[in-house]
Amino acid sequence: MHKLTVIGLGAAELSQLQIGVYKNLKSARKIYVRTMDHPVISELKEEGIVFESFDTVYEKHRSFQPVYEEITAKLIEITQTEPVMYAVPGHPLVAEQTVQLLIKAEKEGKIDLTIEGGQSFLDPIFGALKIDPIEGFQLLDGTSFSIHHVNMRGHLLIAQVYDAFSASEVKLSLMEKYRDDYPVTIVTAAGSSLESLTTVPLYELDQSMEINNLTTIYVPPVESDLEALRDWSTFRQIIATLRGPNGCPWDQKQTHESLKKYLLEEAHEFLAAIDAEDDFGMVEELGDVLLQVFLHAQIGEDNGYFNLEEVLASVSEKMIRRHPHVFGDVAVQDAEEVVANWDAIKKQEKGEQTGSLLKEEYRATSSLQTSFNYQKKAASVGFDWPNEEGAWEKFLEEWTEFKEEVTKGTSTSRLDEFGDVLFTLVNIARFYKISPEEAMIHANEKFARRFNFVEQKVKESGLSFRDFTLEQLDAFWNEAKVLEKKEN
Repeated sequence: MHKLTVIGLGAAELSQLQIGVYKNLKSARKIYVRTMDHPVISELKEEGIVFESFDTVYEKHRSFQPVYEEITAKLIEITQTEPVMYAVPGHPLVAEQTVQLLIKAEKEGKIDLTIEGGQSFLDPIFGALKIDPIEGFQLLDGTSFSIHHVNMRGHLLIAQVYDAFSASEVKLSLMEKYRDDYPVTIVTAAGSSLESLTTVPLYELDQSMEINNLTTIYVPPVESDLEALRDWSTFRQIIATLRGPNGCPWDQKQTHESLKKYLLEEAHEFLAAIDAEDDFGMVEELGDVLLQVFLHAQIGEDNGYFNLEEVLASVSEKMIRRHPHVFGDVAVQDAEEVVANWDAIKKQEKGEQTGSLLKEEYRATSSLQTSFNYQKKAASVGFDWPNEEGAWEKFLEEWTEFKEEVTKGTSTSRLDEFGDVLFTLVNIARFYKISPEEAMIHANEKFARRFNFVEQKVKESGLSFRDFTLEQLDAFWNEAKVLEKKEN
């Protein structure tokens, strides 16, 4: 195994090349380069330096990762017979994926690696843009760019934007957070005689000019919260401001207890938007649910008990822990097996149950949900009908008993028997995988919608409800049903 030396060609022309790098290049017998498309190479060739490039590898693949992997493999193979110098644009340790793969290979004992210097493209870019990196900046790879990694309040540099296609992909990703006409700067050949800076609105990023492998996209920091409404940190700051010393009196006095009813209301309104298949409504209602989550997290932080990071860590750890078939090496056959694994892991996490199995299933806000939870928990230990027929028979039994109490029972016994009827109905819902809470919400919404139609008909007549018979009002109700079916 021979030594593999990686050296940086700098960011620009020969006049910018570091003297030590120049001497090393001059003394090398043969130099492999990732690509010949670099301004310094043509000048070095005139001085008699011989290069062998991997440009042909790019033509074999549709994406960059296989290109980098093949170049790495070829270099490792060559080192088995001779020492190798591999030259890359800029600095070897800045935005150079092949070098990262070589470092990995060295850790695995496949090569003897040395990394020499070279001027990074960052220095001339900072100079060209006249920005101070201490203000905070990000350097992201345009070939694997994700908007989820972007900090809108720092300087953003996107390298490896080689052509109009990659520029278009970056543009579409940026438009998920930034407004369409947000100013971005196309920096080409920074630090060389061909340096150019062109600022364009974001939507023109892939249309304005020729983009090549010396191009970097610069996105300046946002100047106000209104320009960063799609950023999580903006929303968090809004909530902190509302709860802060100069914030809103209503928000300041809220507690976990006072907000309970709002979380329920917002959750129900979101469910209604789902039933209505209203995408815009879902966006709005999910925002309202998120508002409640952030408010509770901010109250926890204000009181010194917990913060949003702890909430995120808790749920993230749980999702990873309870999905070993995704984040581990467990194999599952179907969704039912996933649920079984989830329950087993949950039981293991909580340890041996002390006290009643039902103690954590009570929900003060919903007797329907409590009933559903109790029956589901009891079924998990085998206390259940073998199939839905048993649940139906129990319902008919309880219904008969309730009817008997209606004719000859007391108000207390009627209440008791009617509760049993409702309880068995919840059990039937469970067998058919229906959420009784959601079903009740749906039924209430449907009643309100149809009754509103009846009210509108009465109002249009100029009369009052007392002027209509039940049959006439029922006709309005049926008309509302017919109209709903036509709309659906």
